[in-house]
Amino acid sequence: MKMKYLIILIVLLSLCGCGLLGKQSPKYEVVYNGEENKPKEEKKERGKDQPYTIALVPKIDGIPYFNAVKEGALEAGQDIGVNIIYKGPSSASWEGQMQVIEELIEKNVDCIAVSANDPLKLGEVLQKARNRGIKVITWDSDTSPEFRSLFINMVNPEMLGRRIMDALATAMGEQGQYVIMTGSSTAANLNEWIKWIGIHKMEYYSKMELLEVVPTNEDIHLAYLTAQNLLEKYPDLKGIIGLSTPNPPAAAQAIVDAGKIGEVKVVGVSTPSLMRSLLKEGAAQSITLWSPQKLGYLTVSIANNLLNDERPYNGQQIQNIGVIEFDGDTVIMGQPIDFTKENVDQYDF
Repeated sequence: MKMKYLIILIVLLSLCGCGLLGKQSPKYEVVYNGEENKPKEEKKERGKDQPYTIALVPKIDGIPYFNAVKEGALEAGQDIGVNIIYKGPSSASWEGQMQVIEELIEKNVDCIAVSANDPLKLGEVLQKARNRGIKVITWDSDTSPEFRSLFINMVNPEMLGRRIMDALATAMGEQGQYVIMTGSSTAANLNEWIKWIGIHKMEYYSKMELLEVVPTNEDIHLAYLTAQNLLEKYPDLKGIIGLSTPNPPAAAQAIVDAGKIGEVKVVGVSTPSLMRSLLKEGAAQSITLWSPQKLGYLTVSIANNLLNDERPYNGQQIQNIGVIEFDGDTVIMGQPIDFTKENVDQYDF
């Protein structure tokens, strides 16, 4: 029966990953006003009426969260009138991202926007892009600031980390042992959230004990096996925080299969579509996220403005996004949303 449930979970993730935009291609997808076009060979030949080409590089290709970002990016490309290339590596590695970025440099794109799997190791290839006159920004997960012009963050990381810790503490009655399942161990955004989760725990929840932080590299198969192992390794485990969208559904499904609904609580970061049934049956307690479609839309909007020598500013109103925060090199999109069994049906992403 456990294998049956795992297969169902993997199929669900696959459907969510492929169904947002219909046909998926292992090659570059360039979209301008709904039609595929080849990007220009040399930027210097672009006339005033020739659109920019903006390339977005996610941490990994094909998972629901980043497919939703892609949906928003393509929508922005059509609304604004720019070419969009969206391509990530097949696994959540900086090496895979480096290869993609090298190819984008050769395509002479105007801007590369990357959600970095490592804050330092992409530095050399990003500097190469900048030396070629390509604008470089980051979104979702940052690099070291010297490698990019600005960073587009979904939420304030301190606020998110504290919020997730509060959610777990509430679910666990503010006492007991818990673990954290993260994505890539080098992802700057995840490590920043973990830092603030730890600070908040130390300040307010002395009766709670963090046992382990385990990376799963955005891999749903590994996440499920990791959750199973953690449940067996720690028989008194009372809580799991899942950071990166595959981890909460994998952890919750492992709890279902182990017959531990109600005994082990799950909170974290994932999408409503992946967590709806698990929230409703009590295998997870709450999930926090922002709109990934809006993140994609915002990234393209900011990139286009930057190419037109327009930097963001605090309180700026962005079409289809709302008011953003800006502190000099970081854009913050807005407030996250908490999903529970009571409100999850209100959201369809």
